[in-house]
Amino acid sequence: MSGKWTRSDSTPLLPPTTPSITTLLPLKRLFLILLYLSRNDLRRRAGVFDENGKLLGSSSSPIQVWKDGDCVEGLGFAATCSLVAVDADGSPITVSWSGDSRRSIIVWMDHRAVEQAERINSRNSPVLQYCGGALSPEMQPPKLLWVKENLPESWSMVFRWMDLSDWLSYRATGDDTRSLCTTVCKWTYLGHPHMQQNNEKDSRDMEACGWGDDFWEEIGLGDLVEGHHAKIGRIVAFPGHPLGSGLTSTAAKARYSELGLVAGIPVGTSPIDAQAGGVGVLESVPSSDSQPKESDIEALCHRMMLVCGTSTCHLIVSQKKLFIPGVWGLYWSAVVPEQWLTEGGQSATGALLDYIIENHVASPHLANHAASQREIHCST
Repeated sequence: MSGKWTRSDSTPLLPPTTPSITTLLPLKRLFLILLYLSRNDLRRRAGVFDENGKLLGSSSSPIQVWKDGDCVEGLGFAATCSLVAVDADGSPITVSWSGDSRRSIIVWMDHRAVEQAERINSRNSPVLQYCGGALSPEMQPPKLLWVKENLPESWSMVFRWMDLSDWLSYRATGDDTRSLCTTVCKWTYLGHPHMQQNNEKDSRDMEACGWGDDFWEEIGLGDLVEGHHAKIGRIVAFPGHPLGSGLTSTAAKARYSELGLVAGIPVGTSPIDAQAGGVGVLESVPSSDSQPKESDIEALCHRMMLVCGTSTCHLIVSQKKLFIPGVWGLYWSAVVPEQWLTEGGQSATGALLDYIIENHVASPHLANHAASQREIHCST
């Protein structure tokens, strides 16, 4: 690696020649030489540490990257369960008092619909047993009701209401198929009516039959039932189901050319971000369990997935129905096809830590110190 090596105090460690391990060893007894490849700024970095973990010096240099769209076999999106409003042309419709059409998405953590959620829950609809007995204001029905009651002009203009990950998939393919993950977890869609349908045919692209029309009527959103639920989803599919003819040429040119993607690459039905993380966790197997005696599905049902970020989700897959009051679910095929998902957690974990750190008296000083250290190491 070429470049100037510097000590952690920014003074030169060696002349600006190509360093090697042999030239560094006489300086001090070393404990570790760490090499790191950064995908964010496309640089490679090396650090020299002593036996106490103290950084003695570092260096970095750019890397060359080649892109070949032919090697990409598939594409999928995972996003927060935020609510997107668009018109018939796919243009954004405002969901804000400001009237700004750029503000067309209600973020998942938005709690403007607390009162609407309370009113919906007071009706004790049968569909609520699949949400732990009550809807959160973070789910989509309360948010939809809020928009109808507070922004009637926007409500009348919306042609599609979509979960963010479904919207991204739609933009990429032009296919309006909705994911069982998004609809079951956040829209009160019941996936299990598809059990028999799925057994009768091999199709994974299914006419929506799990919308509770009575539920939508009784909470004041009966107009969403019209047109075979066209505004909220006429067709649903298992997560990962290929959409349309894959990535459209328009999308490939307009949005994904910098990634080297080409038209026709398969695009899968999308999961919510936490559920997507859960899929990766499910595949992790402790070394002692590398050869489990139980079946694959049974093994999956003995694991709990903990997905952390702004919030934290606890996810469990099961083969049988197990209703737990106050815990979301059961959700059929939300993560693993034809299996039930139960979900719990906290809405504020990483965000709460950010709040504590940012409001601490030492926060400005530490932020400035961290920024100065980044400048030192990134300039080498």
